Amino acid sequence: MQKKWFLPVILGLALILVAPGFTGCGSPAAAQDVTPQIQISQQAQGIWVSGSGEVIVTPDIAILILGIVSQEETVAASQSKASDAMAKVMKALTDSGIAQKDIQTGSFNINQRTRWDDKTQTEIVTGYQVTNMVIVKVRETGKAGTIIDSVVQAGQNLIRISGINFPVEDPANYYQQAREKAMANARKKAEQLATLAGVTLGKPTYVVEGDQSSVIYNRGIMNMGASGMIAPPAPTELPPISAGETRITLNVQVAYSISQ
Repeated sequence: MQKKWFLPVILGLALILVAPGFTGCGSPAAAQDVTPQIQISQQAQGIWVSGSGEVIVTPDIAILILGIVSQEETVAASQSKASDAMAKVMKALTDSGIAQKDIQTGSFNINQRTRWDDKTQTEIVTGYQVTNMVIVKVRETGKAGTIIDSVVQAGQNLIRISGINFPVEDPANYYQQAREKAMANARKKAEQLATLAGVTLGKPTYVVEGDQSSVIYNRGIMNMGASGMIAPPAPTELPPISAGETRITLNVQVAYSISQ
């Protein structure tokens, strides 16, 4: 007799233990727990404006990119010639008051030069070109023209000047001024919009800073050759070098709260 009811009892107990798990999954309380909560963003409310600030400053340094380009039949001959010319250029820079810390190697390249031979349908090596360019920081911008003159005389036909720029060495203070102007400009726009809309302008609820830039104006320009580098003219032929002005600009985007 015991064997007849033993199996049904075990199955009944198993169903009792499993049943709460099934009933719990379908309960209203469990359904409420997984219901997604919808949140409406308040970010789009209020008045959104952009502001810009600009500060005009006089550059306090000049950046020269100059160097030597030599080409000979062999690498050794080309490198030797370039080294001798660069040594003279470096001496001219230091004699002009440029500190070693303000002279940095920009690039050094050795390139094989070839020409196409139509008869043999092959490229023939014609020589090797050594290029050694340096970046020079001139802390007295008024001496930029004189320094260019001195390196031209030192490097002679091997000298190349690929660029001159007049930045501000430490623009942080000027960007701070531009930032203040940008925020004031944004506030002025928002106040006008609030007046036109008939609402009261509140405090900023969102502020993000945009692009920073500095643009140089009225800069002395030198004539460039076809290669994009300045050939070595005679000293009296050098055009005047002018630092001009640098305009530092900064943009912000601001959101203001409003009330009726």
